Amino acid sequence: MAWYIDSHIHLSDSTYASDIGFILEEMKYLKIKACCVSMNVENSLQTLKLAQKSNLVLPFIGIHPECANDDLEKMINLIENNFTHISGIGEIGLDPTYVHSPEEEKKQKHVFETLLSIAEKFNKPVSIHSRKSLDDVFEIMTSFSTKHALLHWFDGSKKQLKKAMDMGFFVSYGPVMVYANDKQTLVSVTDESKILVETDGPVKFSRCFEMKSGQVTFIPSVIFCASKILGKTFDEMSFLLEKNSNSFLGI
Repeated sequence: MAWYIDSHIHLSDSTYASDIGFILEEMKYLKIKACCVSMNVENSLQTLKLAQKSNLVLPFIGIHPECANDDLEKMINLIENNFTHISGIGEIGLDPTYVHSPEEEKKQKHVFETLLSIAEKFNKPVSIHSRKSLDDVFEIMTSFSTKHALLHWFDGSKKQLKKAMDMGFFVSYGPVMVYANDKQTLVSVTDESKILVETDGPVKFSRCFEMKSGQVTFIPSVIFCASKILGKTFDEMSFLLEKNSNSFLGI
């Protein structure tokens, strides 16, 4: 039986705090591992603590573009002091939604590029936020050699998807794939060796899962949906995703 991997979830978010013991037991029972991404320095510390509780939690630490004003030096030190304990760097990236001036845009880009450099230095995979910024992310990534890069919650065009595939990046799809025709189309034309699945919890989904915050236990349903789109059995899809996830993680 393959391990199921949620490639992007904020398990150290306060939403899960009261139930985290139960969640970790669920993960053990269902054979689910989770790439636990972070938002800022404080949240990254929580992610590291959570990873100490279970080896099923794969810790990613970094500064989300929403938090570009966070202490970058502290984050660099945190990564350097814990590089042997972390699975990757994330969530990092670009997002014009949080930019209100040229200075803020410059700061967000600087944080992203700095953390990409650190990831490259320690040969760590990166989980990238690219909402409304895919072309800018592509341009920046041409300066970095890492191929272990995930464009999480991929929401680009077919042309942008081809660009991502040409650059050797992974892309992940989540519960929206269950009901969104455009996502199903994207999955169908994605290089099978570059597909990952995620929940991005605690994001809620208005048209499935009863508006509950994303849970790692949603992952089998996402895998089942992907298997139907690609004409595979559930087990075939599970093994493919496990192989892809390990390739992304460099293990």
